[in-house]
Amino acid sequence: MREALSVLCLALLVAPACAPAESIDSGTSAGQGQRPRAPERWKVEVLDRRAHDTGAYTQGLLWRDGVVYESTGSYGASSLRSWRWDDGSELARVDLDPDLFGEGIAIVPGAGERLIQLTWRRGVALVWDLSPFTELGRLRFDGEGWGLAYDGSALIMSDGTPILTFRDPETLTVRRRLRVTRSGMPVDDLNELELVGDLLFANLFGSDEIVAVDVDSGSVVAAVDASGLLTVEEAEEADVLNGIAYRPDTGTFLLTGKYWPWVFEVRILGYDPPPAQ
Repeated sequence: MREALSVLCLALLVAPACAPAESIDSGTSAGQGQRPRAPERWKVEVLDRRAHDTGAYTQGLLWRDGVVYESTGSYGASSLRSWRWDDGSELARVDLDPDLFGEGIAIVPGAGERLIQLTWRRGVALVWDLSPFTELGRLRFDGEGWGLAYDGSALIMSDGTPILTFRDPETLTVRRRLRVTRSGMPVDDLNELELVGDLLFANLFGSDEIVAVDVDSGSVVAAVDASGLLTVEEAEEADVLNGIAYRPDTGTFLLTGKYWPWVFEVRILGYDPPPAQ
């Protein structure tokens, strides 16, 4: 018996390790034995604001050449809409089928430019032509759809867990997964996403906090305190913060929430935005 155990142990030592079917990046850049660095604390400064539809359960927000694109949720009330920032005038709107719950959006530019809109629990993403809003098709994916961003190569998708998936923009096939950590601990409730350079800004569902995630390591490098944007009276009628859009021409952000009366243009104090293109 002892000889058999010795042979078995030797076989285990020399046998190649079995690789997992799909790896998940560790999401930490700290060296072994080192304590992970605590995130910086950033605040917001309000520069401007626009009136917002208080019936909009905002799920996704985008800025594009002075136009705001917005996805709203709730069964029977989901929509995709666009409006002009300068005067708040609505440019286009299309309502989703009542059995679809709209979620995050991202624009995939270039030839055949299109907007991708996630839905929550149906495993369906809608593909839209931007002008006018015309549905071009639907893509399937597994799991829930929450936030969405585009990094120039892949669509980055959240589902409320600490795991972000990087997906093929043509098929939504998962290319890789990234675990998001904060001081070494996994971060839950990642929701609406906005990519700026190598930082992914993510709403934490149910809170007034936005985390800035390094997309290479998955580490949260900063936490943005976005509390106090609404008055006490306004907050009583509204729901949670949700909706981040970046203005590359000014280096500022648009922030709003579900049923909020305003979209705020803010500067994130402590953050150095990339130069305008």
